[in-house]
Amino acid sequence: EDPNVTQEEEAVPVHLVCSNGSITLRFSLEEGHWLWADDKTFPLDESYALALLETVQDIESLPPVTTAAHSPTKYVTVTDSQGASVTYRLGKESDGSVYVYREGAEATVYAVPDLMSQIGRSIYDMMALPELPQLTAENVTSLTVTAGERTLALTPAEGAWTADGRDVTDQLADLTAWLGDMHLAACVDWRPSAGAAALCGLDKPAVTLTAAYTHAGADRSLTLTVGGQRGAGYCVTVSDDDTVYLMSAEALAPLLTLAQSGLE
Repeated sequence: EDPNVTQEEEAVPVHLVCSNGSITLRFSLEEGHWLWADDKTFPLDESYALALLETVQDIESLPPVTTAAHSPTKYVTVTDSQGASVTYRLGKESDGSVYVYREGAEATVYAVPDLMSQIGRSIYDMMALPELPQLTAENVTSLTVTAGERTLALTPAEGAWTADGRDVTDQLADLTAWLGDMHLAACVDWRPSAGAAALCGLDKPAVTLTAAYTHAGADRSLTLTVGGQRGAGYCVTVSDDDTVYLMSAEALAPLLTLAQSGLE
């Protein structure tokens, strides 16, 4: 090979668009990472885009079927770095698969499993949820639980928890187990409008947890605001992040119980 001759750059997928008939999602590859094209600041868990791309790239390695696609209205389009695009049209579903053909090659139909579930997700279902700090008696300096006009201050001392000087460690067993393993369940609203807080019950929170703790030698704080119930969970916000998340009702049960009954 002549080293002075520039080799043609290999084409790689850089744009991915999918529609299930009601939801259309657009992704773009930038600096080696897949982003949500409509808002590139959105914290996308790009594993969803990668899984969809893999499914689409494998379509034509499947054995063709003889069933017709039945007027498909749903599609997936992949565009590569050289501007070449391929669009797959989706039709009737059967036994967990959907019939698909490539635009321009309508005579060959494939039965593709899982594809409809992959393109039927909301973008919120693809969010890389933020990790919450794991709070323990070893790293927490204070906890405050507020419900309405009621406030409860909790302080760790030598591995135990006290409230107004009383040892309440046993009474807080369920709560402290949850504090050490807190997780968000889903995104409810990314960049919510001005009225979203009221709709989610966050203008008058059911309970607010404020934690002061240390991490890597630095003082940190966390505020978890719990609003109204939605399905099997509650709407919550975390500190200064205005995104509305969902936390499961089961996980929040110790905090809600403490807010309602205190330590009586």
